[in-house]
Order: sequence, then structure tokens, then C-alpha cells
Amino acid sequence: MKEMFAWLRRRHPQREQAHRWVSDGATLLDVRTPAEFDRGHLSGAINIPLQDLSARLSELDASRKIVVYCRSGGRSGGATKALKAAGFSEVLDLGAMSNW
Repeated sequence: MKEMFAWLRRRHPQREQAHRWVSDGATLLDVRTPAEFDRGHLSGAINIPLQDLSARLSELDASRKIVVYCRSGGRSGGATKALKAAGFSEVLDLGAMSNW
């Protein structure tokens, strides 16, 4: 069965790293809208919509790793770039929530 899903791990190699980081205490950041977040999110995630991220950076701990996700990967990519530009050094773009 493990081999049956090997293609999925190759397709989303950041999945295993994201799981490791979160297990080790990383912040799991959902950058979708509050309405999307309310309809379902990954356990333990916090919600800071991409459009609010720059104004809410103080809510994040720059000394902790951050795993970012959204619905399809576009917003998480933008958030990852913004976080790195703001001095957050360990940021992982999971992309779509379904990659979890």
C-alpha cells in the first residue's frame, strides 16, 4: 500500500517536511479568508488571511518555523514570499491544503 501512494509523496515532497515541522512545533498558517477557514481547516492552524498578513506580522513568532497553506497554492506562495521579505527565515509553502 505504501508504494501505491509513492507518487503522491514525489508530487508533493514538502508534505513530509511540513508534517515534521508541525510535529516539532512550527506554526501552521492558513492564509485563506475567514469564511474558508470556518468551513474547514487543518487541526492546529491559525488564520491570517493573505490580505491582512502585513498588518498582522506581529502575531507570528519569527523564531519559529512556519508552514503556510491555502486552497490551491497561489496565496500560500505569496504569503511565503512576504514572510521571507519580512525576515521570517524558516517558512515552508505547503501550497494547497489538500497537500497535507
